[in-house]
Amino acid sequence: MTRSAFWIACLGLWAATAGAASAQSMTLTSPDIKDGAAIVSEQVFKGFGCTGGNVSPALSWSGAPKGTKSFAVTIYDPDAPTGSGWWHWVVFNIPAGTASLPKDAGDPAKQLLPEGAIQSRTDFGAPGYGGPCPPPGAAPHHYRITVFALDVDKLPDAKDDQASAALVGFYLNFHTLAKATLTGLYGR
Repeated sequence: MTRSAFWIACLGLWAATAGAASAQSMTLTSPDIKDGAAIVSEQVFKGFGCTGGNVSPALSWSGAPKGTKSFAVTIYDPDAPTGSGWWHWVVFNIPAGTASLPKDAGDPAKQLLPEGAIQSRTDFGAPGYGGPCPPPGAAPHHYRITVFALDVDKLPDAKDDQASAALVGFYLNFHTLAKATLTGLYGR
């Protein structure tokens, strides 16, 4: 290996590990849902046989990388018996200066999201938060709450609350600088 090839390889390794360090430094916490713990009734869906409060959890994040222009938050259940999981909450175009969402921000009528943020349709068919409600008797499902640091102010083509979770997810895959996830569990 030539000296210049060696230094190029070292630079490439440094760039890869610097990016990984940036991604690892982002954190997500909630006073309402602890990573790996059971989700309480307050956050559980009210409907489909579930009798929870359907209140979205308070969320806080830190460690977003330089260049972050906006955030998105999703809650996804990969264990839902649909073949494609279940989207419980999709929020995007959260301004870059935001570091938290208050409890019950998922209720569109309360208007608790930062100005410009959009809640789009979930798999319940409407915008806003829809809590856990797995089928009775199923093993506890994993509810992945993820905050994404994005390199754009606004997601392209996701213009309003009718954007599908698939469309938002498509753009998240192309514009994520870093992300952090916590997972809550719920079964009935």
